Amino acid sequence: MTQLIDFILHIDEHLVTIVNQFGNWTYLILFVMVFIETGVVVFPFLPGDSLLFAACALAANPAYHLNVWLLYGLFFAAAVIGDTANYEIGRHLGLAASNTSWFSKQINRDKLASAEHFFNRHGGKTIAIARFMPLVRTFAPFVAGGSNMHYGKFIHYNLIGGFLWVSLCCVLGFFFGNVPFVKAHFSAVVLGIIAISLIPVLITALRSRRRPQPEEE
Repeated sequence: MTQLIDFILHIDEHLVTIVNQFGNWTYLILFVMVFIETGVVVFPFLPGDSLLFAACALAANPAYHLNVWLLYGLFFAAAVIGDTANYEIGRHLGLAASNTSWFSKQINRDKLASAEHFFNRHGGKTIAIARFMPLVRTFAPFVAGGSNMHYGKFIHYNLIGGFLWVSLCCVLGFFFGNVPFVKAHFSAVVLGIIAISLIPVLITALRSRRRPQPEEE
């Protein structure tokens, strides 16, 4: 866990190491990381927003020889394919599968319940909105598949959400990631990105707690 936290907080430094060691294989590594974060429901803790931000910040620096347009295309494909894979896992296994012995141990039940509540409250829009919410974005497609959401509706919001999420993170990273202040305080910037992205989750949780509970008969 300590290594994961260090990777997230100093993701810019780790990405430099990856680029220097793997060269063009970096594109594949980044694709897989984004795909896993969005497509594998048991890995909701991988860095998403900060990864896109840091990678595009490196692409803006000619010294690292990264093509920002190739990164953008790979990130968009990984996000959409990842959500689709997550949807299919939920559709084939069903929400009941989360009660099986192995699967139940791998899934964070509280986060799954939060995603279900958010999904029920906002419907199909959740697939797009959840892109900007760590943890929830990993569980939302799974819930959609397990709830038998129509695939046409799902892919519609999947494409919209993926486009908005990747575009925002990549644009911010490319144009602001190399600002001297941002580079000097990158760990603080990463924490800020995480904090901002968690605001919708906190608001939803607070509203849920304030909503009067139905009285039992």
